[in-house]
Amino acid sequence: MASAAGTREGKLPFVVWVLAAGTFLMGTTEFVIAGLLPQIAGDLGTSVSHAGLLITAFAIGMIVGGPTMALATLRLPRRLTLVAALAVFALGHVVAALSSSFTVVLAARVITALATGAFWAVGFVIVTAAAGPARATRAVGVMMGGLTLANVVGVPIGSFVGQYTGWRGPFWALAVLAALAAVLVGRFIPASHQQAAVSVRAEVRALRQGRLWLALAAAVLIMGGVLATYTYITPLLTDRAGIPSAAVPLVLIVFGLGALGGTAIGGRLGDRHPMATTITAAAVTALALLLLIPLSTGPITAVALVFLMALAGFTVNPVVTSLAVRLAGDAPTLTSALTTSAYNTGIAVGSALAATALDSSLGLTGPALVGTLSATLTLLPLIALALTGTRHPARIVAQRTNVPSVTGDDTAPVPPRH
Repeated sequence: MASAAGTREGKLPFVVWVLAAGTFLMGTTEFVIAGLLPQIAGDLGTSVSHAGLLITAFAIGMIVGGPTMALATLRLPRRLTLVAALAVFALGHVVAALSSSFTVVLAARVITALATGAFWAVGFVIVTAAAGPARATRAVGVMMGGLTLANVVGVPIGSFVGQYTGWRGPFWALAVLAALAAVLVGRFIPASHQQAAVSVRAEVRALRQGRLWLALAAAVLIMGGVLATYTYITPLLTDRAGIPSAAVPLVLIVFGLGALGGTAIGGRLGDRHPMATTITAAAVTALALLLLIPLSTGPITAVALVFLMALAGFTVNPVVTSLAVRLAGDAPTLTSALTTSAYNTGIAVGSALAATALDSSLGLTGPALVGTLSATLTLLPLIALALTGTRHPARIVAQRTNVPSVTGDDTAPVPPRH
């Protein structure tokens, strides 16, 4: 069956790929800053540690701003929200690139994070509705794949370009690409002639579901486990595995490829076997992190386990994101934003705990131990979701927002999946 989105049955609508491109840009800007910190610090006259606040500010903006912007834009047409988010995203980079004040650049990062939160919150809802119930998780996986691809391609390229143009070069490039993405979104996402059918009260009321919070807990824990280890993977690779510093970027690319593969696997399997996929992947993640503690003394086993933890860990993400949106039923926007906040909360908390472990007597293996515990704890909400889903399948209700303008036909009720 063809749809207005320009897709045949079995294939994802083109709008999913357009939004994945937007996610690629936003993922690049979130992580590329780490490779540019020394240049930014020198240019703006501050220390590298102080410049690191640019990363913290973005994370806080995503955690707090995502849900806030989701509610603030709830009654706006979704295409308008996406275009406005990309426009603000581009403007924030222009302001930062033109400024010589650290305070202004910091404020621009917060504003950029708010725009990113709004884009992801609305984007996840659109791709879920556009793809339909049978392909919802796959569509979410493709959109999240844009974020993963940013780590494999966008961040290395941005850091490389920054070495020759200065840190402002990647910022200008992101601004131009975001403006082009806004044009594509305006062109390929049909306009909605109907305002959001749900109120702020309905969005908040959707949060009463216990199963929804189990999905969000799983998002926090799995991302906290993987990123707790990834944040401090460089000293583990160089000082314990004996990998030369010059080769570390290649290992990070291996991690990115694993994450990209995991996102694709989760998107493919999650629609048919969501709970079996997530529980198995979380268990494999915990095992890989646990084995990293004794086996990270050898370069080959260390690299293999880094790949495996990324492959298994990122398999969980598209499934729990899609499940959270479906659990929200008729009010998915705030839930979608909270899912993004959950991932960023996991990153922030996991990294902080890993830093403490690194400075303790555990040393280089401390972050991997923190990651192991967090990934293992992920099994608790996932198993609870599997059990409660069997007992209360009817709690996932039909998702009825203004999706006909996106898909070209009425969206069927979402059946429960176990």
